[in-house]
Amino acid sequence: MNNQITVIAFDADDTLWVNEPYFRETEEKFAGLLEDFMPHHSIVAELLKTEINNLPLYGYGIKGFMLSMIETVLRITAGKVNPAVISRAIQLGQDMLNKPIELLDGVEEVLKALHGKYRLVVATKGDLLDQQRKLTKSGLDHYFHHIEIMSDKQERDYQKLIKHLDCKPEEFLMLGNSLKSDVLPVLAIGGHAVHIPYHTTWVHERIDHTVEHANFYQVENLSDVLPQLIK
Repeated sequence: MNNQITVIAFDADDTLWVNEPYFRETEEKFAGLLEDFMPHHSIVAELLKTEINNLPLYGYGIKGFMLSMIETVLRITAGKVNPAVISRAIQLGQDMLNKPIELLDGVEEVLKALHGKYRLVVATKGDLLDQQRKLTKSGLDHYFHHIEIMSDKQERDYQKLIKHLDCKPEEFLMLGNSLKSDVLPVLAIGGHAVHIPYHTTWVHERIDHTVEHANFYQVENLSDVLPQLIK
């Protein structure tokens, strides 16, 4: 890796801690609420359609997901639904908000090893309150020089972050599980990016082509970056 790197940014969900499996688990429970109206797979597809349509309004995160569940219930049932179903959908979302934080393997060891050698940053998208809650509950916040909770992760969002950090793109390294959000925009502005695949990825975050770039790296586990960064 480029020895000019001074700032290392970490995605949070499914890079530092478990996140996406909770959404898939909740989808399954949600579909069960409406199985009298529509086949299971169709309910999941309708929910996804609602989520995507609502992203410009609600952004990313559990609260927007909850609103999308309620909207999907009303649409699928044509408004003829027992209020208990909507109440249950809200409860499913609240259960997600109250989930304990489960760190992924090797996360704290990596942060300990890099802390003090680089400026460490969290660069994640989602709901401000929820992401702050998760970071505090994780016990990792003291490792980071800066926390950036972004409404989206496009090139302009990373350019704004880099400007705030007062570093050059070639000094910036992003680590994350999403090629679409954590890798491609960073490469496009001249930064470096490491993809750390996670076994479950939201369909909206998937891409259908191979990434080939001089500043792109892929590892199996977060700890695999240490030999490249500590020499």
